[in-house]
Amino acid sequence: MATTSRASVEALRTRPTADYVVIGGGINGVGIFRDLVLQGADVVLVERADYASGASSASSHMIHGGVRYLENGELRLVKESVVERNGLLKIAAHVVKPLPTVIPIFSTFSGLFSAPLRLLTHKAGKPKERGAFLIKVGLIIYDFFSRDGGSVPRHVFHGRKKSLAARPDFPPNIKYTATYYDASVHDPERLVIDALSDGIDHGGRASNYLAAVGFADGSVTVRDEVTGDTFDIAAKTVINVSGSWTDLTNDALGTPTAYMGGTKGSHIILDNPELLKATGKSEIFFENSDGRIVLIYPFRDRVMVGTTDLDADPREVMRCTEAEVDYFIGLVAKVFPTIAVDRSQIVYRFSGIRPLPRHGDLEPGFVSRDYRVVESALGSVPLLSVVGGKLTTFRALAEHVSRDALALQGKERVVTTTRMPIGGARDFPRDDEGKAQWARQHGSVVGEARADRLLRRYGTTAAAFIATVTAPETMLTSTDKYSREELAWLARTYQVVRLVDMIQRRTSIAMAGRATDDVLVEVADVVAEALGWSDGEREAQLAFARDYLADVHGLTALVSVS
Repeated sequence: MATTSRASVEALRTRPTADYVVIGGGINGVGIFRDLVLQGADVVLVERADYASGASSASSHMIHGGVRYLENGELRLVKESVVERNGLLKIAAHVVKPLPTVIPIFSTFSGLFSAPLRLLTHKAGKPKERGAFLIKVGLIIYDFFSRDGGSVPRHVFHGRKKSLAARPDFPPNIKYTATYYDASVHDPERLVIDALSDGIDHGGRASNYLAAVGFADGSVTVRDEVTGDTFDIAAKTVINVSGSWTDLTNDALGTPTAYMGGTKGSHIILDNPELLKATGKSEIFFENSDGRIVLIYPFRDRVMVGTTDLDADPREVMRCTEAEVDYFIGLVAKVFPTIAVDRSQIVYRFSGIRPLPRHGDLEPGFVSRDYRVVESALGSVPLLSVVGGKLTTFRALAEHVSRDALALQGKERVVTTTRMPIGGARDFPRDDEGKAQWARQHGSVVGEARADRLLRRYGTTAAAFIATVTAPETMLTSTDKYSREELAWLARTYQVVRLVDMIQRRTSIAMAGRATDDVLVEVADVVAEALGWSDGEREAQLAFARDYLADVHGLTALVSVS
């Protein structure tokens, strides 16, 4: 990628034309950008804020088939999702990892009759937990879709005795546990950046903080959110992939639509070693008494708890409310009644809007997580609007949209991305010995332990950073997780514009609950030097980061939790 955001903007100003203009820098927009570029198309991507700053980073960080979608009758989506999950375990192996998932079960036949009714009517009715029989049937179907040369193990059931022996903190009235495998992506932002870099490295052009604000005479008008300047980019086809903002974007382009009806999902990150140990390194996935599917799972040395499913307005800033926090604390108590959880343990909270279709009176849990592409026009220029889509299926969605977009210009796809590694997954070692060998080969300056950490963080892309290090790194004094050289490299290479871009999306500092004031100040010093910020700009960036993290993510005290 190797470009600053300002350089990327100037590249677009210098040549403001493209076969395709993709609007939206989340995982789906970036996936489409990458796929089209790999087909040899001339593609520009613009993002109004930072890459992955919407639903992509506010997700549950899961790569999953969606076992609960079976009850909605979405068999096609489940099958595609499972296939894509298995594929990402290979082509994004540096960030996508298998995750054992445990379902605590408290009855044998509960929900046996209500589930078919829910499937037929798509109405929730009175919430009723799913019993062992129903879950067993669902997991058999799930395993059938999941067969792929043993990408993940098949599910297993255990009775009360074995379940409590494995996890003694479960409630004593538990009857069974079911264990199956999905996958997690602790750094969806890295997945987005790597896919974006693939596209840029093959000739695509992209810039963040460029908002699509109009359309006229065959050109998309974009506004530089840093300077306020506007300019036009001529396009043969426009692809709107702005997620829950799709209708707002189309309205700005002059063609009002009413496609979207996204729902809000919130999460909290807890620093609770006892709860972390109780998970047994597995996701705990279960149904709350209100019928919502919720999860508790280990996130580095923290625990993530989520999620909600509430109607939301994309014009508003999403915040995890105190009522949602109460909800999360209550659901933890249901599964781990002897483990104390309170607000003082929350080190980060976040919310986002799922890019779901408009759904009227349909219960949020029944709104399809599938995607569709709607074709319309901006005068004589075709407009494709992507409605729906989720993190797991981004590659398949990109292939679908790419095929449609190319057909509009009389072209066909010439390259498949099914088995094409993404970013740092290229030549990524598949076992511990391979990782150790890689660390030895790249550890002459940074040391083998540090090379290993960088490999696990960036995949083989870490070699590009290590090649820039000519002397021992200077680790931050406020946290031992990053070096000054590493942060400077990220700032110069991956289009960092704001301090929060670095804190939230180029690193895991915020998500891991380490955005203390000392860390913010030190990171601001490094980024300011790397990007040439004035003292005034540095202070402004620092003030914005403090206010934003406090207001939106609940870091009111910025007190160290390390």
